Amino acid sequence: MVKPWDLPNPFVFDLAVDNADIDELGHVNHSVYVKWLEHCAWSHSLSLGITLADYRRLDRGMAVVRNEVDYLASAYEGERLLIATWIVSVQRITLVRHFQVIRAADMCVLLRAITTFACVELSTGKPRRMPEEFATSFGGVIVAEVSNT
Repeated sequence: MVKPWDLPNPFVFDLAVDNADIDELGHVNHSVYVKWLEHCAWSHSLSLGITLADYRRLDRGMAVVRNEVDYLASAYEGERLLIATWIVSVQRITLVRHFQVIRAADMCVLLRAITTFACVELSTGKPRRMPEEFATSFGGVIVAEVSNT
């Protein structure tokens, strides 16, 4: 079965919706999706060889400065979800990721998001140029944006 990914070659993070993810309305709470996007981004960075130890050693980190999330459908306890991410831009200080969440059972797109990160100096919190190690690893997997219309 072909997955309805918006862009080619996604990094995919697989998870099952747990009871703790469900809110008073009986579906996954919107804030949980944001947590999942963060976990997906960290997993992708680790897969590229960038570890938390590297962040600390280089005194740099990638901080979210903008998050645009479109919630398209709900998820429920026990469902298996696939969260995909792509890096679409790497600049001197910023990095832009796209995300897409689909329900595995019916391939329904539940969410699309775009997150902009800025490289910051961990010790001061000030924006700083991205270390070459980050730029090389992240820049090596840039995917061009494709219109979704």
